[in-house]
Amino acid sequence: MAGNSQRRGAVRKSGKGATVGSGGQRRKGLEGRGPTPKAVDREHHPAHKRATPAARAAGKPGSAGSGGSVGSGGSGASSRGAGSTRYAGAKGSGRGAGPGRPVRSARPGRSAKPSSRPSSEIVAGRNSVVEALRADIPATTMYIATRIDSDDRVREALKEATQRGIPVLECPRGELDRLTDGAVHQGLALQVPAYEYADPADFVDPEAPGVPLVVAMDGITDPRNLGAIIRSVAAFGGHGVVVPERRSVGMTASAWKTSAGAAARVPVAKAANLTRALTAYQKAGFFVVGLDMHGDVELPELDLAGEPLVIVVGSEGKGLSRLVRETCDRIVSIPMVSSVESLNAGLATGVALYEVARSRRIASRGR
Repeated sequence: MAGNSQRRGAVRKSGKGATVGSGGQRRKGLEGRGPTPKAVDREHHPAHKRATPAARAAGKPGSAGSGGSVGSGGSGASSRGAGSTRYAGAKGSGRGAGPGRPVRSARPGRSAKPSSRPSSEIVAGRNSVVEALRADIPATTMYIATRIDSDDRVREALKEATQRGIPVLECPRGELDRLTDGAVHQGLALQVPAYEYADPADFVDPEAPGVPLVVAMDGITDPRNLGAIIRSVAAFGGHGVVVPERRSVGMTASAWKTSAGAAARVPVAKAANLTRALTAYQKAGFFVVGLDMHGDVELPELDLAGEPLVIVVGSEGKGLSRLVRETCDRIVSIPMVSSVESLNAGLATGVALYEVARSRRIASRGR
């Protein structure tokens, strides 16, 4: 209130108290690192570089980082012990080394990168899984979706997996979609080892039954076309399929799915160079026929159907490459009456294989 010079009951401090320390909590942080080494003891200092040749000439040890002074006794060794430890990381290091920086040891050589080839593949689809199990493919795990609509194929797959001792895992459809990379799995998938490709020379077998019939693919990158071609080869008595290593499709889950299990019966070979593989077939007595809409002869007029044959099919957009086209003995076209520019690679191969099988069947009846 007015007239009062002091507030009653107020607590007043007389002044600042005594300053206290950290209580030893930062003792290590406050400790020094010892005295700074002399210039002659620092390995990368110019004074050390000038003093080292003189010490060697006098027969005295003047190595860097030893802790002993050049030209003196051991009196300064103990005082420079901390300094030598402090700069020990810079010994033998190159540019940029210094106190507090880790020294990277030189690697003798980089290790080879691991192979990008997958260790296993997923076969998706009920037909594909059943056919793979029938062919005794060494499967490791079978996945089945929860609440799957069971039919004869599902029951047969479960029976085969149980008899062979293959683990059966039940998983949600979302997890099955992730395992199959979005493929149409129909609630059933099978994990198998990576596909083992055959060698193109394996199809040159005089003891093989029937007249050899091989399909070679040039520049086809769609796995569904590969699956459809494998299925056609199996349907019309072909012996195998040849794919190049580069710029071509391989055996994937989608190809397994499209083949409807035929990939378990028809071998697929991989050629390092398709042109050389075709030349090797020609030397072995095969005739190489290429499919192209601008062919020299139409398919019904082909007179080489009864001979050992290699049918080469190219991509729908680019067709046969120049080197492959020059290697072929004949370029055959499929006659069409509509204004369609071209046929799908899988469909064209199926038509050609059917015509060859029909010609061979007629020739066998005439004998």
